[in-house]
Amino acid sequence: MFNLSRYFSILSLILIGLAAGLLGLMYREASVRQMTTLAEDRNLAMAQVFENALGDSLAELMDASIGKDASMLQQSEESLGMRNSLTSLLRRTAVVNVKIYNRLGVTVFSTDATQIGDSNLDNPGFKTALSGVVTSELRHHKAMETFDGTRANIDLLASFIPVAGEGQAIDGVIELYQDVTPFMAAFRNMLWIVTAVVACVFAVLYLMQLLVVRRAQGILHEQAERIEAARSTLEVQVDARTQELRRAIHQLEGEVAERRQAESKLNYLAYHDPLTGLANRRYFLERLEASLIDASAKKQRLAVLFIDLDQFKQVNDSLGHGVGDELLVAVAAALCEHVRLIDMLARLGGDEFICVMESVRSDEEVAMLAQEVIAAFDSPFRIDGHDLFLSASVGVSVYPNDGDSVGDLLRNADTAMYRAKALGRGHYHFYTPEMTRDAQERIRIDMLLRRALENGELSVHLQPQVDSKSGYLVGAEALVRWESPELGSVPPARFIPLAEDSGIIIPLGNWVLRETCRQVMRWKASGFDLPQVSVNLSVKQLERPEFVDTLVEILDETGIEPSRLKLEITESVVMIVEDAFTLLDRLRKIGISLALDDFGTGYSSLSYLKMLPVQQLKIDRSFVVGIGNNPEDEAIIRSVMALAQSLDFEVVAEGVETAEQADFLGELGCHQLQGFLHGSAVAPAEFRARWASLPR
Repeated sequence: MFNLSRYFSILSLILIGLAAGLLGLMYREASVRQMTTLAEDRNLAMAQVFENALGDSLAELMDASIGKDASMLQQSEESLGMRNSLTSLLRRTAVVNVKIYNRLGVTVFSTDATQIGDSNLDNPGFKTALSGVVTSELRHHKAMETFDGTRANIDLLASFIPVAGEGQAIDGVIELYQDVTPFMAAFRNMLWIVTAVVACVFAVLYLMQLLVVRRAQGILHEQAERIEAARSTLEVQVDARTQELRRAIHQLEGEVAERRQAESKLNYLAYHDPLTGLANRRYFLERLEASLIDASAKKQRLAVLFIDLDQFKQVNDSLGHGVGDELLVAVAAALCEHVRLIDMLARLGGDEFICVMESVRSDEEVAMLAQEVIAAFDSPFRIDGHDLFLSASVGVSVYPNDGDSVGDLLRNADTAMYRAKALGRGHYHFYTPEMTRDAQERIRIDMLLRRALENGELSVHLQPQVDSKSGYLVGAEALVRWESPELGSVPPARFIPLAEDSGIIIPLGNWVLRETCRQVMRWKASGFDLPQVSVNLSVKQLERPEFVDTLVEILDETGIEPSRLKLEITESVVMIVEDAFTLLDRLRKIGISLALDDFGTGYSSLSYLKMLPVQQLKIDRSFVVGIGNNPEDEAIIRSVMALAQSLDFEVVAEGVETAEQADFLGELGCHQLQGFLHGSAVAPAEFRARWASLPR
């Protein structure tokens, strides 16, 4: 294993030594340069003092030196006089030696008399000074003759200083020796201190790095041991796995087959409905897109049929989702079995199916296909012991007349389906451009209806309900009316279904409820006492969890007694609303009366009916109009009356328009009558004007 600590120690010591040496050299060089500069400045100052004080003597000495040999210069009066003058001038200064050279390089004066007369013409310092540049040099002498005698082990700074004569010409050179021994001693001491500090710092850094590296070395060692252990374990595992793989080789083909089967299943699920096995929305859209391209290339027509099951939600909610799923499977099988001309059938979701018919030659072929789809629901579906009767509404759009894209054809087929559903159960309808205009009109009405709520365009009219025997007024049904500035008088059949679909029915229903209660209380305060008023409830209102709280708030706000208010619900509401029995029971405990509206028009369940906390059944006008003309309608009315008497329900008949109808209902024991015979729905003022003076 690589020994990180050893190599690091060697490398670090080398680098630290180099760094310390480099720093020491740099520090020494900088200190020496600084000291030399300071000493040189002092030498220049002393030379200037020397020239100022002994300038004349110096000039005479220079002039007298010309043509004399060494012995003559040593014994000259000028030299002796200069010695005395310099001794007096430089006593107790750092200058310990002075040499004077004439311009020929001859030493004309020296503190050491033996040096007078020597030639220094080749001396580099002399040459530099002779050119007018001062130069200095640091020297160490074991012994040197000075003004004060011989000195040993002395550090000197020798400066060559030019002497300028008249006209700034160089007449000679002065060499001054300054004693810098104290400075050098201090410098050496400081150098040792700095060296020691740097050494300590580098030693600390070295130790810290060494600790880190040793720790890293330990970690690497531990990791190496773990890797080695893991490698050994891995080898064992590899050997074991190799044996397992050898044993599993014979299973590989089976696994590959299973994988292919799983991929095939995933691909199937991606393009098919998991419940019915039909093509799903994704597959259908891709197939329809390809069919449109092919039809466009071949100049052929293509039909899209949108199929929606009628009353499936009621079956699903009443019998459970399990039965609903089985019913969808049975519907898919029936369509595949009985419908011959379908080129592709898919389930879009819920109870919506869609199919494509390619190479359409005529609309009659498409109509035949739609009829086959509807005929597939003629027989009941036997599911979990129940015979379930269903019907389907079919909307048809045809390429290229009704659209040239997938989106247009689907949207227009869906629009046509809603038109077919509006005609009743088990119908089909081709798309027409008027349907789009109708949809746009619905959007316009929806917008205007929302504004009508805010602008006070709505009003409550009341239709009387009278006792079948006495003819006295026993109540009234509140019906909303809309006078629109743009549309004029809008009948409820035009805007109530739209309000149901868009959700406006919730604020609209609450407004009707509040306004009706206010009107009854206004009449009571003015002396006209209406015994009871009926208000229709939408399934959307009852589905709201806050409905009961809103109703209690309205009762408290208006002050109406709960017994004066009767709420009318349809059979479908009971089937759709979750936990309807509990909700209706809460309303009864408040004191509100309940009536089952349009009785006999839905899928009534006697087991539900006997459990409902209602007090009234309302016979739908579709049965009343058949009195005297249709024995079947009369038979239904007799059955309803017998059922109501057995369950102790009060009965109200709607749509009573003739005396014959009133007599027939009265003989059967019908309690209350409502219809044009006793008055249509009118504004509150007209209602009061008619009934205030009559006995009640």
